[in-house]
Amino acid sequence: MVDTSNQKSLLLYLLLSSSTIQRKPSRSEMAFHLRSISLPSRPQANEAEVEQELLSLEASISSSTTIGTMCDGLRRLGDIYNGVEEIIGLPSNQVGKMLNGEMDSSLELLDLCSIMQEIFVEMKAIIQELQAALRKGDDAAVQANILSYTRLAKKAKKLFKKTTKKATSAGCRMVMLFTKAREISVSLLESSVHLLSKEIDMPKQSLVSKVFHKKKAVVCEEDLLQELECSIGDLENAAGHLFRKLVHIRVSLLNILSS
Repeated sequence: MVDTSNQKSLLLYLLLSSSTIQRKPSRSEMAFHLRSISLPSRPQANEAEVEQELLSLEASISSSTTIGTMCDGLRRLGDIYNGVEEIIGLPSNQVGKMLNGEMDSSLELLDLCSIMQEIFVEMKAIIQELQAALRKGDDAAVQANILSYTRLAKKAKKLFKKTTKKATSAGCRMVMLFTKAREISVSLLESSVHLLSKEIDMPKQSLVSKVFHKKKAVVCEEDLLQELECSIGDLENAAGHLFRKLVHIRVSLLNILSS
């Protein structure tokens, strides 16, 4: 039996999120938007097209593991979920009860995505504090922030050890597409954390040992940290884009299963 309270909460979230003040988009978001609006309009997606998009995305993130690739991948996934939502909403679609298992799985991914957004926000705040400590020449604060960043990265990595991997339902292509999209989502978020955790190797080595001795080193590290802050912000926004699409999908599933 579908919990109607969850459905009402999600619908309320959609209403509230649609009325929020729009912030200024980042450079990567603007580039993504320009690429998106340049595409010609197309008819409703079908399962074959969604599957092809997922395979294409999987190939692209396998060939290039950068933070930029992860950001683009998360946004592309959000758009792929748009296609999935179109398909399951078609009157001719008969998957209905076969998608019942997706309720738990979609909630798990939704929670993971939400937590990762919060972690990206915390990471960005730590980097900002680290930059301030650098400018002040506060050695203790620099080391404390580096330690906080490292601990947060480890905390994020532990989340993925708890992520369950459920088998697909044989013979149901739509459930297989949901599973594939979910696997790619988790992989992108996990890879993002891995890449961000490696970034701290740079400041751990040089900020502590060089920053208080060479003026040029300070300027260099500040520039690198500024880039890292922007990258984390881009990941936060991309994860937010995916989160909103996942909310829409969950509402659609609730509507289908309660009808």
